[in-house]
Amino acid sequence: MANEIKYEYKTVQTVRGTDGLVISKMEKDGWELVAQAQGMLRSTLNFRRPKKPQPWLLIGSAAAVFVILAIVIGAASALSDGDGKKDEPDKSMAAASEKPSATATPTAAESAATEVITSENNPEFAALLLTEDTCGEANLDFATRYEGQTVAFNGSIRHMAPHGDYKTRYDFLLGQGDEGPNTTVGPAFKYEDVNTGNLNLTGKKVPATVGVGDKFRFIAEVREFKAAQCLFFLAPVSTEVR
Repeated sequence: MANEIKYEYKTVQTVRGTDGLVISKMEKDGWELVAQAQGMLRSTLNFRRPKKPQPWLLIGSAAAVFVILAIVIGAASALSDGDGKKDEPDKSMAAASEKPSATATPTAAESAATEVITSENNPEFAALLLTEDTCGEANLDFATRYEGQTVAFNGSIRHMAPHGDYKTRYDFLLGQGDEGPNTTVGPAFKYEDVNTGNLNLTGKKVPATVGVGDKFRFIAEVREFKAAQCLFFLAPVSTEVR
């Protein structure tokens, strides 16, 4: 049918917990979410959007004009130059015949999906999670290099205490892995002055409260490393129950 809508399709893989951000950015670019499959660590999002009509008629008309001009110019040259010299190729015609690059520019959503640093895609982060020196230079180097970027790791709550005199705001000490207060490797990650709402809890069974020893998939923004305290500060993005 002449009026049938034709679609282009795109598949994006994201780290779980960033699905909403990716979907929002894709929708701003005109994409529609048609399917979503969630794995243990990653989600697969399928999108589509109507294809833009190709201006073939305009391209054909322009090509025809170029052909006519070439014929007229060639005929005029033949009449004015009788020594039999061949005309040089028209540079504008050569430029017009060049094909556009087939390399697609990544969308903002795809860029966002690849920005999340994990132990699987970043050797520095993988080594940092296994360090036994929580005050070592590796902590400062990583925090300085990746400040403002997002990291994701499986971890647990090592310690939790009220922030100052607040009753609903806390300081959380986080560790990589499942050992909670018994964690012995990896940085001493800290969320400072946050409430449970700031954790943005996700998952099939979101708890009403959280406590020491609870296991999560933490997705957080890198803030800074304070060497005097041996604390690696993060800001929560989302917290998925494991």
